[in-house]
Amino acid sequence: MCLGKVSRLMAAPSSRPDFEETLSALSGSGDDALSKADAEGYPDWEAAVEWTERLKAAVLHQRDRGALRSTLASLRDRFFVLLDKVGLPSELEPSEIWEDLQSALPGVRVQLAEDVEAAFECDPAAKSFGEIVAAYPSIYSITIYRLANVLYRAGVPQLPRIMGEHAHSRTGIDIHPGATIGRRFFIDHGTGVVIGETSEIGDRVRLYHGVTLGAFSPRRGQTIRGTKRHPTICDDVTIYPGATILGGQTVIGAGSVINGNAFVTESVPSGSRVIPEPPRQEVRTDKLSDDREGQLHWDI
Repeated sequence: MCLGKVSRLMAAPSSRPDFEETLSALSGSGDDALSKADAEGYPDWEAAVEWTERLKAAVLHQRDRGALRSTLASLRDRFFVLLDKVGLPSELEPSEIWEDLQSALPGVRVQLAEDVEAAFECDPAAKSFGEIVAAYPSIYSITIYRLANVLYRAGVPQLPRIMGEHAHSRTGIDIHPGATIGRRFFIDHGTGVVIGETSEIGDRVRLYHGVTLGAFSPRRGQTIRGTKRHPTICDDVTIYPGATILGGQTVIGAGSVINGNAFVTESVPSGSRVIPEPPRQEVRTDKLSDDREGQLHWDI
């Protein structure tokens, strides 16, 4: 009986009565979200990631003019292939987008050099600039953010988000390519940082791991698309681990410090320090009964 059951399970797929139904269901198109996504078009994730990594390396590492000339020409050709898959709006011309991106690369490199300097100045554990470029997840994610932001502001669909989510998957740092971030930006450690699409961050801002610059969540998110939903962080602000700052009208004034685990939904004047109420801690010293010796004693 068991052998007969196994032989039926191992039968060729085409001999099973439901095989054609499965094929029809998977190959059909309709009005569902996945069918709409196929109609819109989207690039291959791996191809987009490979292109992103090569562009990042060209900005961060390459200095030889001949190698750069060859690399940029190859990146241009691959860029056009990616754009062909994303349903580019008719008013956007791929060659013009590439020229704008290429022209922006020197400025992006200047910004990244300042970001590396900020990391070196802020982090006493940093031993060298080379260590920061090679090992710091914040520089990895900020580099890809600054490149993706150029394409986002040019109106390129999908590709900037893929770039950002690639960096997110590698570092645990989630920076939306639509965010506005100033000079000398530093994220220490970085895991769990979330920076939403309409966040505005000034110069010399420092974030620690677990910081969220988020939005209030309505039941129907599309109703507030295109509005300012995320906070504004002014110059010289430090935000410590686990802090959450929500809302498009929330402004953290210049020079402020937001302590760890703070939950902020209202604006803070310049030069402020936000200190959340500390949790109540209790140390039990009473002797445990014999039958509970060695167990934790909690009133829950």
